[in-house]
Amino acid sequence: MSMTAELPPVQQKTADELVAEMKKMPLFMTGMDDMDEDNDMLEAIKALVYEGTRAEVADNFRVQGNDCVKTKQWREARDSYTKALAALKGPQQAPPADAEIVEIDEEAEEKQERTLEEACCANRALCNLEMKNYGSCNRDCAAALRLNPRNVKAWYRAASACLALDKVPEALDACLGGLKFDSANSALQSLLARVEKRQAHLAGLENTRRDREQRAARDEATLRLALKQRNIIARRTANPPDMEDAAMKLTDPLDANSTLSFPMILLYPLHAQSDFVKACGEEETIAQHLEYILPTPWDESREYSLQSVECYMETIQGGLIKAGKKVSILKLLESGKVEVVDGLVRVNVVPKARATEWIDDFKRRKGKT
Repeated sequence: MSMTAELPPVQQKTADELVAEMKKMPLFMTGMDDMDEDNDMLEAIKALVYEGTRAEVADNFRVQGNDCVKTKQWREARDSYTKALAALKGPQQAPPADAEIVEIDEEAEEKQERTLEEACCANRALCNLEMKNYGSCNRDCAAALRLNPRNVKAWYRAASACLALDKVPEALDACLGGLKFDSANSALQSLLARVEKRQAHLAGLENTRRDREQRAARDEATLRLALKQRNIIARRTANPPDMEDAAMKLTDPLDANSTLSFPMILLYPLHAQSDFVKACGEEETIAQHLEYILPTPWDESREYSLQSVECYMETIQGGLIKAGKKVSILKLLESGKVEVVDGLVRVNVVPKARATEWIDDFKRRKGKT
């Protein structure tokens, strides 16, 4: 007769009963209503979760941050200090039911939390300073100094961040703020020297800029006087041409009676060509410049020579006047009929044989026919 081991009878459970039993296990809990006071597994997990008071939790993160700072792991250190600050702002954790009850001195606990918050803000400022997050560094320093205005490290880091941003007055204030509490601090003294050196450099640049602007204003006033004395009309447009260093100017910028010179452009409208003269003195003539410019390389038919061309200037009213080649630039401009636009004298040069053709075309384009 064979012997077989019989399995114990299996208790059949409904689907709802199985779900209810699973909900007692922490892994499958879906809410606080599923908690059971006699659930030993849940109590064990709760005991592991409890790490101490806010200050104890924050201090653990602070120590981790300090360890990262020692190895210059700035990002990891910053994250640890951020967690410490979050722990200080979070709710106080309740200890497990079976934990030994220790009465907390609330005043001492608050003081410790304040000290930890100050240290973590100042230390996170260091991380942000090293990571070149200067705005965040300044915010952390401000938070630390609100808690303790005597925190010299926060003053130093704030001054360093401001100097990096070239906010020299703020950097100077931060240095002096720290030295007020520790006048012998060598780091702050060294930083103050750098800030003052930068301040002196910027002051020198500002003085140079101001002198340059004042000199330019004097030169401009003298130039306007020179033009007025000579009855020369001049105006500027919104988009003046780029003439590099060429400009309408006096040989002595402070003497309106010194020689006035102009950049001059010689236009050849029938061939869409031009020549630029950087400086033409007021007593010089157009002919003096045409002598060394003509003939031009592009004039294959040799239409342009000093004797075979005529010169014209456009009037203020939009017409034309014939500009004598041997008449001084001053004589041409002081008539009051033409104007100097953007400091540039414009002269149209056309072959005598085609002058009538060009003048008729000019009038047609201006709508004067």
